[in-house]
Amino acid sequence: MSSTLTIDHVPEAAVPTLRRWLDRTYVWAGAVGAASIALICVLMVVQTLGRQLGFPTGAINDVVSWLCAAAAFLTMAHAFKHGDFVRVTLVLEQMSAARRRTMELVSLGVAVVATGYLAWWACRFTYESWQFNELAQGLWAIPIWIPQMSFALGSILFLVAVVDEFVIVARGGIPTFVRLVQERHAKGDFSSDL
Repeated sequence: MSSTLTIDHVPEAAVPTLRRWLDRTYVWAGAVGAASIALICVLMVVQTLGRQLGFPTGAINDVVSWLCAAAAFLTMAHAFKHGDFVRVTLVLEQMSAARRRTMELVSLGVAVVATGYLAWWACRFTYESWQFNELAQGLWAIPIWIPQMSFALGSILFLVAVVDEFVIVARGGIPTFVRLVQERHAKGDFSSDL
């Protein structure tokens, strides 16, 4: 019998509070991103009906663009943690376990630097919009930092997810994105590979 347990087999009380909080945060951010996509669908239908019935719908374009950004950035951490990002694993699959772990650490280290850079500039960009009281240029003139917050928060959460994976691998664990894909494959679910 294997002594290694996945988080799914550990009693709720034994899972560290930080781990539970992070996992729930990734899920909630993914849910908000999915809700943004659903709202885009609703707004596009409203806009189509508005054109047919002759009522103005110009500001909907602004809201849809902000929701597209929210959908993209708020879902990054969840998608990354669940193995839904495109990863080139052909080389890694041919390596020994020790070498693969080293390469995962190198890859995640580069990803920490890249996502850190993204998060820094997303936050700085949003802060400058707030500082200068910049308004949206479209029909709905709201402070632009409000919709830009999804960019900043999504980037920060993505950075946290990458650092989280780096720590897991550095401590000798299997990356979450690898483990979850393996679990899906063991159940016969290859839908993420399409």
